[in-house]
Amino acid sequence: MIIRSLLTEDNTFNNTEDIIQWIKQRNKDIEICVEKIPLKSMDKWIFDEDGCLRHKSGKFYSIKGIDVNTDYEKIVHWQQPIISQPEVGFLGILTKEFDGVLYFLMQAKIEPGNINGVQISPTLQATKSNYNRVHDGKSPNYLEYFVNAKPQEIILDQLQSEQGARFLRKRNRNIIIKVNENVKLLPDFKWMTLGQIKTLMNYDNMVNMDTRTVLSGLKISDFVSQLDNTEKMSCFGRDLLLSSLTDHSIFRTAKHLSWLTGLKSKYDLIVEPFPINKMKDWKISEYEISRPDEKYFKVIGVNVKIANREVTTWCQPLLQPMQQGLCAYIIKKINGVYHFLVQAKMECGNFDVLELAPTVQCLTGNVYASELKPLFVDYVLNAKPNQIIHDTLQSEEGGRFYKEQNRNLIIEADDNFSLDLPPRYTWMTLRQIYKFLRFNNYLNIQSRSLLSILNYM
Repeated sequence: MIIRSLLTEDNTFNNTEDIIQWIKQRNKDIEICVEKIPLKSMDKWIFDEDGCLRHKSGKFYSIKGIDVNTDYEKIVHWQQPIISQPEVGFLGILTKEFDGVLYFLMQAKIEPGNINGVQISPTLQATKSNYNRVHDGKSPNYLEYFVNAKPQEIILDQLQSEQGARFLRKRNRNIIIKVNENVKLLPDFKWMTLGQIKTLMNYDNMVNMDTRTVLSGLKISDFVSQLDNTEKMSCFGRDLLLSSLTDHSIFRTAKHLSWLTGLKSKYDLIVEPFPINKMKDWKISEYEISRPDEKYFKVIGVNVKIANREVTTWCQPLLQPMQQGLCAYIIKKINGVYHFLVQAKMECGNFDVLELAPTVQCLTGNVYASELKPLFVDYVLNAKPNQIIHDTLQSEEGGRFYKEQNRNLIIEADDNFSLDLPPRYTWMTLRQIYKFLRFNNYLNIQSRSLLSILNYM
């Protein structure tokens, strides 16, 4: 069922062009107003004596200050605001079989920080405060299916990390369930095949971050017994399948585990609370918490009005990036099998110091700053057209970030690309990557986003 869904755009209910037009129409129809306002004017939000921004209920999330000390790479000490959201939210997709094909129930959802309004979102996208109705609004649609899911209905169930540079040890429950009973189709929802969703990921900012992280957990090789033949797969898709099945990797998985454990033991990451209003590199003004040098990001306050949400008007802080990001995987055939160039990357909000990240993950400003210039970035940006497998702009999570997007690239290395790597980098097959992805806090969200984009058709 999943393999058939992956390898078809034939949809009993909506063709792919219909879905694209539906998203465009919802953008026209749904009234949305996001207005930047003074931080102290945000209803139900308050500053504490340290300059921390928090909700009066004590729920949802807060903007706290941290002091970071590490011996990882060149910048060893800094202070910054960070999102603290200790509660675990739901990112859930409900599926159902129709005529032997698994369909995914997807939502047209607006988040206040979305760069283009409506994006294709999971069936359920809710914090614990949302589904406990702290906001006094309606219960999220389809919540009962996930809360009451039986073990035999669960296809995927993982706790996975959020953006480690912006969230302090934040995780969400990524879950996919399959039901047999009739499901009432609500106005902002449509059934889609997995193949359609993969195709829609080829459009800039069409499929949101939460959908991408949930779908990244589907290891296609787990369902290979459903594969009748590979005729519907592209040559690249067949190569990806081989990479997810074979044991013929340049390094054994046990060696990768030892490599990562050694790096986690090598580097220290000490993160302690620190008052935002005492940070020398950050200033609190009427409208924002920001750096005078305009680097990295700033915290803004917004007043939001969205017509089709559980609550139609509210205020909240958002993190606004100061520049676009870049996330890229370099892949290379080694002994006939695709390997992915993976790095072990430290971010201050990580649970366990390091997570597996794409080959390149950076702010675009760092591309030109020689002291911060990431390894392999020149190779990625200077790739020839025939090396570029994927190139789109993909949004970050619009519920916490304001109009943030990353350029997502997958680049195939040429024959001259060396197999020898710096100490924090390694080659992994898809099979090995998915072994790590089965467990919590191994692959970061940028890496998972890129994996979800891989298309087998």
